[in-house]
Amino acid sequence: DELNEIYLYDVWRAAEIIKDYKEGEPILHLKLEDESVIYPPHWIRPFFIFLYIALPLEYRIGPKDNPLPFLRNPDILVGENDLTALSYLHEPAVLHNLKVRFLEPNHIYTYCGIVLVAINPYDQLQIYGEEVINAYSGQNMGDMDPHIFAVAEEAYKQMARDERNQSIIVSGESGAGKTVSAKYAMRFFATVGGSANDTNVEEKVLASSPIMEAIGNAKTTRNDNSSRFGKYIQIGFDRRYHIIGANMRTYLLEKSRVVFQAEDERNYHIFYQLCASASFPEFKDLALSKCRRPSRYSTTFLLRNNQSSIFRIIASILHLGNVEICSERDGDSCHISRNDPHLTHFCRLLGVELEQMEHWLCHRKLVTTSETYVKNMSRKQAANARDALAKHIYAHMFDWIVEHVNKSLHTSSKQHSFIGVLDIYGFETFEINSFEQFCINYANEKLQQQFNQHVFKLEQEEYMKEQIPWTLIDFYDNQPCIDLIEAKLGILDLLDEECKVPKGTDQNWCQKLYDRLSSSVHFQKPRMSNISFIIIHFADKVEYQCDGFLEKNRDTVYEEHINILKASKVRENVIRSTSHPPFLCFCTLNATTPHYVRCIKPNDEKEAFSFDSRRAVQQLRACGVLETIRISAAGYPSRWTYPDFFNRYRVLMKKSDMTVGDKKLVCRNLLETLVKDPDKFQFGKTKIFFRAGQVAYLEKLRADKFRSACIKIQKTVRRWLQMVRYKKICKSAITLQRFGRGYMARRYAEQLRLIRAAVICQKQYRMVRERRGYLRVRRAVVTIQAFTRGMFTRRIFQEFLLHHKAMIIQKHVRGWLTRRKFKVARNAAITIQCAYRRMRAKRELKQLKIEARSAQHLKKLNTGMENKIVQLQRKMDDQTKDLKTQNEQLVVAKASLGSEVNKLQKELETMRSRQGDGGQLTSLKDELEKLRAELQEAHAHRKKLEEEHSNEKMRFEQVSCQSLKRRKYIFLYLVYQESSASQSVGRVQAELDEERQRYQNLLREFSRLEQRYDNLQEAKVCVCPGHRRNNSNQSSLESDSNYPSISTSEEMGVEKAAMDIGVFMKLQKRVRELEQERKRLQVNLEKMEDQSKRKVGPCLSSRQELESENKKLKNDLNELRKAIADRASKNSSSNELQDGYNLLLGQLKAAIEELDVRKEEVLILRSQIVTTDFNWRISGSAVPLCGANSYCSVLFSPVHFFVSLPPVTPFFLPSLSFPLSLRLAISISPGFAAGSKASDWGYLNEDGELGLAYQGLKQVARLLEAQLQSQARKHDDELEAFHTQIELLKDDIEKKQEMLNHTMSLSPEAQVEYSVQQEITRLTNDNLDLKELVEKLEKNERKLKKQLRIYMKKVQELEASQSTTAKPEMTRQVTVQRREKDFEGMLEYYKEDEALLVKTLITDMKPHAVSATVPCLPAYILFMCIRHADYINDDQKVHSLLTSTINAIKKVLKKNNDDFEMTSFWLANTSRLLHCLKQYSGDEAFMTQNTAKQNEHCLKNFDLAEYRQVLSDLSIQIYQQLVKVAEHVMQPMIVSAMLESESIPSLAGVKPMGYRNRSSSMDKDEEGPGSYTLEALIRQLGQFHGVMGEHGLDPEIAGQVVRQLFYSINAVTLNNLLLRKDVCSWSTGMQLRYNISQMEEWLRGKNLHQSGAVVNMEPVIQAAQLLQVKKKTSQDAEAICSLCTALTMQQIVKILNLYTPLNEFEERVTVSFIRNIQNRLQERNDVPMLLMDTKHTFPVLFPYTPSALSLETLHIPANLSLHFLTRV
Repeated sequence: DELNEIYLYDVWRAAEIIKDYKEGEPILHLKLEDESVIYPPHWIRPFFIFLYIALPLEYRIGPKDNPLPFLRNPDILVGENDLTALSYLHEPAVLHNLKVRFLEPNHIYTYCGIVLVAINPYDQLQIYGEEVINAYSGQNMGDMDPHIFAVAEEAYKQMARDERNQSIIVSGESGAGKTVSAKYAMRFFATVGGSANDTNVEEKVLASSPIMEAIGNAKTTRNDNSSRFGKYIQIGFDRRYHIIGANMRTYLLEKSRVVFQAEDERNYHIFYQLCASASFPEFKDLALSKCRRPSRYSTTFLLRNNQSSIFRIIASILHLGNVEICSERDGDSCHISRNDPHLTHFCRLLGVELEQMEHWLCHRKLVTTSETYVKNMSRKQAANARDALAKHIYAHMFDWIVEHVNKSLHTSSKQHSFIGVLDIYGFETFEINSFEQFCINYANEKLQQQFNQHVFKLEQEEYMKEQIPWTLIDFYDNQPCIDLIEAKLGILDLLDEECKVPKGTDQNWCQKLYDRLSSSVHFQKPRMSNISFIIIHFADKVEYQCDGFLEKNRDTVYEEHINILKASKVRENVIRSTSHPPFLCFCTLNATTPHYVRCIKPNDEKEAFSFDSRRAVQQLRACGVLETIRISAAGYPSRWTYPDFFNRYRVLMKKSDMTVGDKKLVCRNLLETLVKDPDKFQFGKTKIFFRAGQVAYLEKLRADKFRSACIKIQKTVRRWLQMVRYKKICKSAITLQRFGRGYMARRYAEQLRLIRAAVICQKQYRMVRERRGYLRVRRAVVTIQAFTRGMFTRRIFQEFLLHHKAMIIQKHVRGWLTRRKFKVARNAAITIQCAYRRMRAKRELKQLKIEARSAQHLKKLNTGMENKIVQLQRKMDDQTKDLKTQNEQLVVAKASLGSEVNKLQKELETMRSRQGDGGQLTSLKDELEKLRAELQEAHAHRKKLEEEHSNEKMRFEQVSCQSLKRRKYIFLYLVYQESSASQSVGRVQAELDEERQRYQNLLREFSRLEQRYDNLQEAKVCVCPGHRRNNSNQSSLESDSNYPSISTSEEMGVEKAAMDIGVFMKLQKRVRELEQERKRLQVNLEKMEDQSKRKVGPCLSSRQELESENKKLKNDLNELRKAIADRASKNSSSNELQDGYNLLLGQLKAAIEELDVRKEEVLILRSQIVTTDFNWRISGSAVPLCGANSYCSVLFSPVHFFVSLPPVTPFFLPSLSFPLSLRLAISISPGFAAGSKASDWGYLNEDGELGLAYQGLKQVARLLEAQLQSQARKHDDELEAFHTQIELLKDDIEKKQEMLNHTMSLSPEAQVEYSVQQEITRLTNDNLDLKELVEKLEKNERKLKKQLRIYMKKVQELEASQSTTAKPEMTRQVTVQRREKDFEGMLEYYKEDEALLVKTLITDMKPHAVSATVPCLPAYILFMCIRHADYINDDQKVHSLLTSTINAIKKVLKKNNDDFEMTSFWLANTSRLLHCLKQYSGDEAFMTQNTAKQNEHCLKNFDLAEYRQVLSDLSIQIYQQLVKVAEHVMQPMIVSAMLESESIPSLAGVKPMGYRNRSSSMDKDEEGPGSYTLEALIRQLGQFHGVMGEHGLDPEIAGQVVRQLFYSINAVTLNNLLLRKDVCSWSTGMQLRYNISQMEEWLRGKNLHQSGAVVNMEPVIQAAQLLQVKKKTSQDAEAICSLCTALTMQQIVKILNLYTPLNEFEERVTVSFIRNIQNRLQERNDVPMLLMDTKHTFPVLFPYTPSALSLETLHIPANLSLHFLTRV
């Protein structure tokens, strides 16, 4: 039983009562919890060192022995965040709760009412990162686990809510972590309330800590970095609660440490840092030595000369301490050696006179009324004076540094409020306590008094607010102790009085204390000493030694020393003082709302997470924590709200009570029934207040109720189990009986089957025997018949074979006779034909010779020579080719004929030797033998081929088997490669995401800097009232300089002439970059052309063959000319031929010249036509086109026109074919050598003539290039068509050849039949083709008729609308315009209407205005305007429109930076405009899904790739803003919806919350986090998704937004789960899993389950599962390690440490189980991360999604007022 557990003795050991105790019994039977040892009380400790508990302990109780020990709290309350939530409030309960929290879950922070108790862990904890600050920012103090950030957030929130200054008081003894806690509090303020401008005050505040630690911290026996001064830092805030400045006050600097340090302690850090850096050159002048380890010290807030002065002062203090003072013989005087180097360095560093300082260090001046004396000082007096001077110098230097730090932190802005952080010594007590400890403890007495009053005030306010009658609570008042110190004739007053006495001593002052203050309760005299006194402080008794009190209180510095220092060169550094008296600090604290942080030192050995109970109890008593507990325990410490009490203890209610609607009344009735004493509780307005121990009593009743319910459930379950067992036994008996009876029946059936089987076997045997005899006879008969029939058949076959052989012999003889007759007839016919043809040839030859000699024939040849030259060249070429081939054939023929003649001669001789009659017969025999030999060879070859075929077949089978094996291996290898490739693809994808993430982070930083620049510009405009805006063109140029320009302006006025030289240099640099880019693109184009040539292959090769053929023909023509000229010169008699040749040559030259002239005229005329069209387009310009000095004269000159071209023209020249003279003119043009002004033709001529000429040339070049490209395309198409036709003809020829071969192989009848079938097939195909043609024509006819009806209907509607236009009833505007015939999807506007277009479409556009139209309508309209500007080749218009659009979108988003709908609308339109620029860019990669009409709408003149990049960056910025707005809206909903709302009713349990959930710490103007439910969160997500879908945002982008929002939900939920102990329970895990399932269902309903959002929720899913799984055995640990793969080791251990059972039936997670988990997870290489980064954003990817909408079908609503746009 929990009430049987108690605490024993002043060490507070836990024990358990093992025997019932009745009131009045003297002995209590106990058993220690750990069953180890117990220390006896202090009065018997001299007799027993320790006692082993082998038997139960008998604890004596009585008025003379011991009182009843304290009771322990229930286990459910152990480890609470707030000590005031404990049912039993006393010292051992507080100590036990702190120990459990510190050692088991390693929680160093715990609330104790309004105090935050911080235990120094002596270890680095990952709980102070920026993500932790973000998690605590904006949260109420009781909602999260205790933390220094929670206290800082509470102070910040109360400052903003109550408009009252706040203070955070951090106290504790040395080494408890006061300074670190103050640092973290200031870091929180610096992060949450960062400065709104660029002053970075928060960074300066944090940077001041190292300086103050260097000059004010030192090593003590308890702390290596102990602050030896108190400081109060005021952080100032403006009205928007941003940090604007800070101020620091210091108190109680321990000056005596400069000249004296106790054993194992050190001086201030700055002295050691300076000595360690003495070897650096800048410190050589300080004359320091013994450098141990170099380290550099720098002061951030001080100038370089001030730093050197400070270093000189510190070095002078070091030298002053080393000055040796020598005593004289008389002992009353002393002197300093003249050669003392330290005194010399001291005077040199401070710039004082050596003789004076040497004199006055050993003498002092006494001034009387009549005269002045100079008195010698003893060595001790001189040493005291030296030390006092050193302390004086260091103290004033310290104050001067603090003053300069405050100057750097000061601001001129008005301070609205501030938060102060006080870091001061805690209560100190040592073995020897002196004046410094007295001052520190006095200050802590004042702070404790203020703390007690504040706690009592809060208690009083709480009771009054809840309207509870209260009585005055008796609490410890330390005013008498304070009066003892500061009252009249108190300790300080007597000390000041003794200091004024000329010969006052510490002993005299101590004796006065004994005489005057002995009657005080808080003052005591020690028994064994007369030079010390004891003060009973609120924390403990402290004995102070009187030695040195007077000297330290006087702090005397002789006037002579001050005068010497006043003459120093560094006097201003040592005469100013900014110290503050301590009472000013208390006045400031009383004017603010205090917040308390008490730091506890767990052990003196500085071991990590080691807890010494004795030391902790001492500090808890000293810092006032136990006093807070006592005040709380004196009243009603336990407080429950009515709903929480109802939910927790409704199990104790009756069913009739549950029907009552008023929960307050139900709770009142229940308490009056359960608790009989009405003083044990009180009913407030919103809470129920309980005395100490009552909650534990109610918990006992609740546990008893549960226990009885469990017993009843167990009884019922056991009865049910017995009934189930009985039914099983009955069923088993029946089953056994059934099986036995079945076995007997089966035996009888088996016997019957055997009898029947014997009968069947007999029958079958008899049948088989008879059948075998029958079959034997039948086989013999069949055999005899077969042999007889075979004999007769063979006889018939022999007779048939003899007839067949005779027929074959007859066939061959008849065929040979017929062939011999045919050969004789054919030879006779050939002989007759040759004779007749020879006669005809001789006649034609004579006639040709006669015609060749006639002159008329030559004339005819000459007249047609001009037209037949090309034919002649080709014929000559063919003849030469034929001649070559004929010569080659002739040579071959000659050789073959020679060999044939020789062969024939030899045969002739052999034939002559033989007889003529037998020659023919022998030749036939030889031929027959040859045929037989060939037949045998063919048979042998056939056999060989068959053998090879069989071998190949076997080899093929073997190879196939091997190939199957190889394929199997290859398949396995490919599977492995695929897996490795998928892994590599994953790695590459991860690297790509990281690279994209870095790029988008840089883009976000760029947008932030741009926003900051805009803010500074606005601020500048506000500051400078005399500023005037520039012209619109200039301002747009200056603001849009980040975007690439396509061309410069055409108007060159005064503003252009006065252009800033910096802008001009930037433009020149941009021109050079563009020129390099053009060259690079030209090289790429050439490479692509080469690749295309290699791909095309035959087409280009044929073209090259034609060109080479042309060249060859020209060369042949020249050679023919030369040959004719030579022949004419040789043959002088043929004058007629010479004249004909000259005439022909002259005509040829004239034709060539005429052709060149015509080519040049054609070019000039085409350019004139283009420029005339250009002149018509720009009518209204001041530049004449055809005047006397116009560019027409230049244009019509074929040479000078190209000479005056600007240097840009070579870009167009490679694609043109100009005459040689023009190309020479271009090559020698000086304009091509210039490159610096290539992008601005306005520099060439002021009147613009050359510019207009350049424009005309550009038009000509583009026209010629287009014509050339069209001709090339046409030629390629024709060539491809020819090749296709050739292939078709080849296929047709092959098919016909196959048909012919097939036909020839058939018989004549089959040939006729086959030809008829082919003709029928052809006619059928033709008929089908004609039918298809007829169907197409009919379909076209129907379509045309339908269009005709539509047009007729349109005409009728138009006539009707024209007839009704005069009617006044027509008030509604027509919102849809009808499509025109020639609409090309472009919109034209004038340049002056651009601002109105941007204002209408972007600045003033509201999403609901275009909600009923096509999604992303503004993007389509803008792109159609860009298309028209591209169509008219106006680069300036394109540049201006795109730049204005981008800037306007940025301004709209900046204005509506918190509007999700507007941000989503412009994200959709920006991404759609980007997709349109890609889709219609002309790149083949983006045109694969376009229709033919969309391909016609592609941009013709400009490449907007750079603007696509700008729009892509803008889309990323808008996406980031959209996610930021959505996260800002969802942020306050996540924790409430996911962790606190009861999605499953009555599942969550309730625990006592404690003091921190008082109403004063809650926001008064908020409903609280419980107002949001899961349905509200899902509804908000649905609203976001609906808005994105309504605006036409790409589904992929919407999925990425949802994925990012789900990550934010996961991160915030998990971070709050890791920082809140009250939600780490089994019921919360169940609620969380249900909530996640509902969100997954929403994702499936929206078809977003593939977006990766569920994967982002994996950590919180595993956290919910971790809260629900078992946590006992090693198997459970292994299961947890395998389950929680998405959680880090720190997160798993944190959740297990925070796991809190909501009732006594659950068990806590043991420390051994958590250690087991940690050991198992050591193998993981997790990042040491506790909280998730809530600001992490995934890299966004904008996939290319082309639009299926045709631009010519787009309709513009009339309500947009875009009447100035004209369709083109």
